[in-house]
Amino acid sequence: MRALPALLAACGLGLAAQGAWVPAKAALAQALLARAFARTLAEGGPVRPWPWADTVPVARIAFPSLGEAYLVLSGASGQALAFGPGQVEGTREAGEPGTAVFAAHRDTQFRSLGRLRPGDPVEVRRRDGRLVRFRVTGSRVVRWDRSGLDPDAPGRHLVLATCWPLDALAPGPERLLVEAVAEAPPTAEP
Repeated sequence: MRALPALLAACGLGLAAQGAWVPAKAALAQALLARAFARTLAEGGPVRPWPWADTVPVARIAFPSLGEAYLVLSGASGQALAFGPGQVEGTREAGEPGTAVFAAHRDTQFRSLGRLRPGDPVEVRRRDGRLVRFRVTGSRVVRWDRSGLDPDAPGRHLVLATCWPLDALAPGPERLLVEAVAEAPPTAEP
């Protein structure tokens, strides 16, 4: 019986460490991704954030009204999303005609998506150095397999996707989609 409290404490510490690991890994990855993205902009070609990375940063997304910014990776696999938002394969580059879709986990980079409101700005600096300014037009909750998103839709759109509800502890079938429209085509601002 004396060992039971120690065993329970060890299990509790283990669970706490496991719970802190994903956010800690995401924060460290963002620092390494920032260096790689700066080199991408300077050198004009994709730069891996660490030697064994199977993805590269493709954009920097900023939410000025929330005071947050993150590096976006190529692809939205579970492995890529462990490190940051990912651009869903088969969707357009942000600011190009059609729809770009960025996805991230609800407990790391996109934990604040529910606070974005219509009219809020979203800025995307692409890997070619061009800046695209978007305005949030709205949000909706959909089943993961019924988003209705069309990468070829007319206009220049950005959709930010994460699991719903934002405070859930277990995976579920619903996704929060925050939709935005470009204010103008990409610009070559510094």
